[in-house]
Amino acid sequence: MDQKKLEIKGKVCVTGASGYLASWLVKRLLSSGYFVTGTVRDPGDKKKVEHLWRLDGAKERLKLVKADLMEEGSFDEAVNGCEGVFHTASPVSGSKKDPKAEILEPAIKGTLNVLQSCKKNPSLRRVVLTSSSSTVRIRVDIDPDVPLDESVWSSTEVCEQFQVWYALSKIEAEKAAWNFCKENNIDLVTILPAFIIGPSLPPNLCSTASDVLGLFKGETSKFEFHGRMGYVHIDDIALCHILVFEHKEARGRYLCSSTVMENYELASFLASQYPSYPIPKGFTKLDRPYYTYNTSKIESLGFKFKPLEEMFDDTVKSLIMQGHLQETITTYVCI
Repeated sequence: MDQKKLEIKGKVCVTGASGYLASWLVKRLLSSGYFVTGTVRDPGDKKKVEHLWRLDGAKERLKLVKADLMEEGSFDEAVNGCEGVFHTASPVSGSKKDPKAEILEPAIKGTLNVLQSCKKNPSLRRVVLTSSSSTVRIRVDIDPDVPLDESVWSSTEVCEQFQVWYALSKIEAEKAAWNFCKENNIDLVTILPAFIIGPSLPPNLCSTASDVLGLFKGETSKFEFHGRMGYVHIDDIALCHILVFEHKEARGRYLCSSTVMENYELASFLASQYPSYPIPKGFTKLDRPYYTYNTSKIESLGFKFKPLEEMFDDTVKSLIMQGHLQETITTYVCI
């Protein structure tokens, strides 16, 4: 990349910078000309951060600093002087001992710790929080004829009943963020991604990317539970974060999804697109509410989502390149 021709922009912070989505967001911010301060647990852990230093513009405009979600004041240094803060860091799964406590507390307390640091920063213009589409779709009163949008919230009671702790953590963390920012006059915008599909920049796959890899290896256990889901390209989510940060009129919550389908429909699509892989065919049709998403709010800002084909083509290429998946060749016999 020619750094001389790139329009240099302001300074921003990305929490949990070495993560699946955060890494892609850092990549897009650097390519857009931003100076990026990324927070990680250990900046000296080469295995966790070396993929970030390989990004275009990293040597010139990336800084990695240590921060801990559970440590008050830990984000002060990273946030100081930043015009924007992208809070993406969040726990995904807990131990078998007490998964609820080990997911909820870090999500809520971590979010509030980041926002406390933001409150101290006079340069701050806007905070963009990564929430989840799971904060709107886990309900028992869904009208199949009315697409879900940002105005609704998932039922915390249903999350408790079925022990969907990740969704509950996202609900509680986002609500805590809205309350804090309202009380402290902080401009907050939240992004609600569907199930993220796309290339993984970190070499070690997160649970989301591992679930997708399992599909191409014939494993059904993970996606059996997912049922009906929305899907979105990881690059689209990174771009949506930047779009709502830069767009002065952006307000509130933004639901981001390209396609919504049942797991057995996804399996059928993948089997037709990638016949050389043992895509599972035995998904059970789960008795769950039918829903679709209304994404007109983010689209009104001029955004257009990538199709399902592009999501998985990019994913497969990445998995092959990183050695997680073998490349297959379909042989056609001419008669």
